[in-house]
Amino acid sequence: MENNNISMEEMQKSDEIIKAITNYYTSRIVGQKNLQNSLLISLIANGHILVESVPGLAKTTAAKVLTESCGGGFSRIQCTPDLLPSDIIGTQTYNAKTAEFETKIGPVNANFVLLDEINRSSSKTQSAMLEAMQEKQVSIGGERYKLPDIFIVIATQNPIEQEGTYLLSEAQQDRFIIKETLNYPTAQEELEVLNRIENNVFDKGKKVASIKDIKYLQELSKKVYIDTAVKKYIISIVYATRNAGKVISPELAKYVTNGASTRASISFMEAGKALALINGRTYVTPDDIKALSYGILRHRISLSFEAIADEVKVESIIDAIIASIKAP
Repeated sequence: MENNNISMEEMQKSDEIIKAITNYYTSRIVGQKNLQNSLLISLIANGHILVESVPGLAKTTAAKVLTESCGGGFSRIQCTPDLLPSDIIGTQTYNAKTAEFETKIGPVNANFVLLDEINRSSSKTQSAMLEAMQEKQVSIGGERYKLPDIFIVIATQNPIEQEGTYLLSEAQQDRFIIKETLNYPTAQEELEVLNRIENNVFDKGKKVASIKDIKYLQELSKKVYIDTAVKKYIISIVYATRNAGKVISPELAKYVTNGASTRASISFMEAGKALALINGRTYVTPDDIKALSYGILRHRISLSFEAIADEVKVESIIDAIIASIKAP
């Protein structure tokens, strides 16, 4: 199942770029292997990523490390309830000297945009990012301004604080190709963090790849082969989220209120191709799709209030769906 469109030389170059970025990441971030994979997938698929965890688990640091590794433009936007859309997108200001309005594009105009604690910004401000995330452009004063070709939003949210927060809408969440959740480090990993801080490991960042290299990976991932059988497998999984009662037990199916959209199928395919490259392959396997199921689906399946009351996690629903569908 090799793809003749990708040569050995192309794969070798791809492996070198990916290895350089992953080695740099592991030298700066302790543990969090799943986050590393998810960030790489979003980088290669040129998609946005939502990261959820309690404070202090290196979400912001990981975003900066990714940017440092390829020398991209970086903007950090700290979301607060009083943050206005113009604070992110930009606005027009009046120049008294020229007697004309001047457009100033906001911090959204960067390769990597970190939206820290996105759920602290109002719905109006969150929706201002929809055009940027989907169309890779912003509208200011009736004019449209194109964002960089490589434009990745890394949004973080804290699930434990409810005061002063706003739930992300389903439409907003659907724009993220992947959602990663982080757990606390092990005792050994935490010891390693202290040792690295003591030895000033985190002081200086360095560039190990370039934006040109990232574009190379993105173009190469489009050539990764995905068989029709794997595409049908993806569609079966996504269909099952919409018709849970036909696929999984009634006890679990009753908790699902809404399934995943077509964007989930597209995300599976694009992320699958990226993951294949990360694993040094020119083709997507059903195991790639299984490995991506949490990241692609956990923010696209809506559960009822009853599920929250019964402490049923969305991952349990995903596990049941994957187990019920035969892989090709």
